[in-house]
Amino acid sequence: RCTVDDRVTRVAWLNRSTILYAGNDKWSIDNRVVILSNTKTQYSIKIHNVDIYDEGPYTCSVQTDNHPKTSRVHLIVQVPPQIVNISSDITVNEGSSVTLMCLAFGRPEPTVTWRHLSGKGQGFASEDEYLEITGITREQSGEYECSAVNDVAVPDVRKVKVTVNYPPYISNAKNTGASVGQKGILQCEASAVPVAEFQWFKEDTRLANGLEGVRIESKGRLSTLTFFNVSEKDYGNYTCVATNKLGNTNASIILYG
Repeated sequence: RCTVDDRVTRVAWLNRSTILYAGNDKWSIDNRVVILSNTKTQYSIKIHNVDIYDEGPYTCSVQTDNHPKTSRVHLIVQVPPQIVNISSDITVNEGSSVTLMCLAFGRPEPTVTWRHLSGKGQGFASEDEYLEITGITREQSGEYECSAVNDVAVPDVRKVKVTVNYPPYISNAKNTGASVGQKGILQCEASAVPVAEFQWFKEDTRLANGLEGVRIESKGRLSTLTFFNVSEKDYGNYTCVATNKLGNTNASIILYG
């Protein structure tokens, strides 16, 4: 808006040095720019659908009886934060180095932060567009959230899933007692990504499901070896082997009387 009085004889609006309107005559070829009012007290224009290229100085130029006067206004265009590029979900082996990227646009320039959404609470990982993890551990797997913040609108938030592969380790394998004629169960629990496959051995012989009255059941992290009717010959030392593509591990478990 430009406030004028009755001494004004000529009026014009300029964007930098380009004339937009002179009086009621439109000089600009941009159809988003229209004249709003040209009265004895006000000379104003309107810009529809503003974009960032409209930012800058605008000048209202008026001619009075004696000399020209100008009034300047600076248009600042704000843009909500928007994440324009972000890393894809990724699977890596434990010990690898990982770089996650999150590029955002906005005016003013948004602040970009990464945080790890872990079960132990939500810790800030990086106050930057790039999050670098060297020698990643299994505890650092999970979802990472990038947020782009400026004060124009609500933050833009996106997530990336990081899967960390690691070789099996057997976390639980207890010796177990069972009486002759009773049911006996040996359990072997192994953590691994990808999930481990299990094998059971007695001495050097691999046990097969359904043979000699035993059943092997493996589901997720747990494998069980069940004896439906324990006999003396079943007592002894058994080996549970857990394997995935990164390696294998084993544990010795005793079935005793």
